[in-house]
Amino acid sequence: MIEKIFENSLWGSRFIIILAVVFGLIGAIVLFMVASFDVYDTAKFVINSYMTHAHPENFHEDVVGGIIGAVDLYLIGVVMLLFSFGLYELFISDIDVAKDENGEENQLLAIHSLDQLKDKISKVIVMVLVVGFFQKVGHTNYVGALDLLYLAISIASVAVGLFFLSKVGKAH
Repeated sequence: MIEKIFENSLWGSRFIIILAVVFGLIGAIVLFMVASFDVYDTAKFVINSYMTHAHPENFHEDVVGGIIGAVDLYLIGVVMLLFSFGLYELFISDIDVAKDENGEENQLLAIHSLDQLKDKISKVIVMVLVVGFFQKVGHTNYVGALDLLYLAISIASVAVGLFFLSKVGKAH
């Protein structure tokens, strides 16, 4: 009898995951809102610059940096969504509304193991790092041929890394 009570309590304790799911969703919403405000501020900056015919020295870099920064936040928000959906499906229940009328589930958010959750989150995190890399590249001043060589090598490295990342988990 004690064993049965303990096992029921242990099994019921999985619902503590609801905290991570709810706060992960809240975090995603906050990130989407902040990124949207960043895009709005960038658009306002562009419109004001064109209306007043006053283009700052680094106008294009500021605009691209603002948009890339927002994309970065959106991607981190996606990580939080994947994290929340994955934890819910792994520990609580399948998300029934994610299935179509034939009963087939949406593969974008379908997570059936911790390895799948880890793979999806790690791929989005790599994309966040790539976006951050290109944001930094856009704000860097290149003063010589060696700097441009380093830029070319780093871009080639990112491309090779993305190529191999796309091959992970696919049948050969």
